[in-house]
Amino acid sequence: MDGQDDKFGKSQKIVIVEDNVSLADIYKTRLELLGYNCFTAYDGIAALNVIEQEKPDLVLLDLMVPKIAGDQILETMRKSTWGRSIPVYIISNLNEADAPPGLREMGIEGYAVKANLSNNQLDQLVDSILKPADQKEDVVLETKAEEGTIPLGDHDS
Repeated sequence: MDGQDDKFGKSQKIVIVEDNVSLADIYKTRLELLGYNCFTAYDGIAALNVIEQEKPDLVLLDLMVPKIAGDQILETMRKSTWGRSIPVYIISNLNEADAPPGLREMGIEGYAVKANLSNNQLDQLVDSILKPADQKEDVVLETKAEEGTIPLGDHDS
């Protein structure tokens, strides 16, 4: 993707807050292949610093990270001028019923349990938040051979 940011001018920024380095790297690699500019933070202090500095278009937030928990990161963001309106999507090992109360009231885009989230679902949820409706149909990166779906690079059939 040299020299071509994305269809919207500049590449949209995502901060991935995840203490599992391998998982954070998987998310980062997949989303960068879709054209997003990703930053990772492995603890709450680093997360707040990166979010404040980069002012991303989206934060993917794990709740159970060291130093400052995810719900406290969200609360700090919402009380600040720099983080008040940044979309946040929670991706956690906790079921939402077991998560700290008040997350939805603080304004999150949604909530997913890591074990139930496939890589393709991650791609789709990020695209659903960040891509305009009229541009979503051509973001198919890879699919199983489903009827009516043409994977990228296979346009001459």
